[in-house]
Amino acid sequence: MTASRERDKAALRERVWTELDAALAVQDDTAHGRIPAFHGAEEAAGRLADLLAWRAAEIVKAVPDTAQEPVRALALAQGKIVYMAVPRLAAQAPFYVLDPARLTVPPAVAASRREVPNLTHAVDVDELAPVDIVVLGSVAVDRTGARIGKGAGYSDIEAALLTEAGLISEKTVFVTTVHRLQVVDVVPTEAHDVKVDLIVTPETVIPCPGPRTPARIRWEDLPEEKIAAIPALAKRWAERS
Repeated sequence: MTASRERDKAALRERVWTELDAALAVQDDTAHGRIPAFHGAEEAAGRLADLLAWRAAEIVKAVPDTAQEPVRALALAQGKIVYMAVPRLAAQAPFYVLDPARLTVPPAVAASRREVPNLTHAVDVDELAPVDIVVLGSVAVDRTGARIGKGAGYSDIEAALLTEAGLISEKTVFVTTVHRLQVVDVVPTEAHDVKVDLIVTPETVIPCPGPRTPARIRWEDLPEEKIAAIPALAKRWAERS
């Protein structure tokens, strides 16, 4: 990432976080430093659940952020299997699998990221099935589908791992649920940044123009310490050597 592009992204995050705070649009004391847990997340989840792509989906890959907790709860309540990454992908088995047929607690409880490690075990990528919908959290997103998160890049790496394993294809739908203030004119992005096909706010659904470029692991953009900290990447790096 160029230094100027990094500064542009950081400035956009600060602007959106500040606007959300000023509008009292988040559940926490501040939006700063996180994927905003915006007011209206339940309404956005309900709007997403009305879409044909959602109704047809059997497997949903969702981020663990609080803003997307209502999405995870709805998926489980409707009998969909949910994949959720281990925090920071920092385990040999990087994905949790929540199967509603095996849950012993209500979907709303199982959807909490704090409860997931107590309810299921994590598995490696090769134990997963193809994904129908990917639900991302965002700090900002524009109408072309370009988005940014907090800046750690884990969502991009997760998408790349699943794409290279053949579990995400051009048929997989990428969605982000956000507050309307998070929809901006332009989001600066890099080649590794995953775009979305749909933006869902509490008030509306915004289709984004395609096609979406398939995600891949861009080794040239990954520092050695990042690779070493993510076992799934370290394993694949060793296999390349």
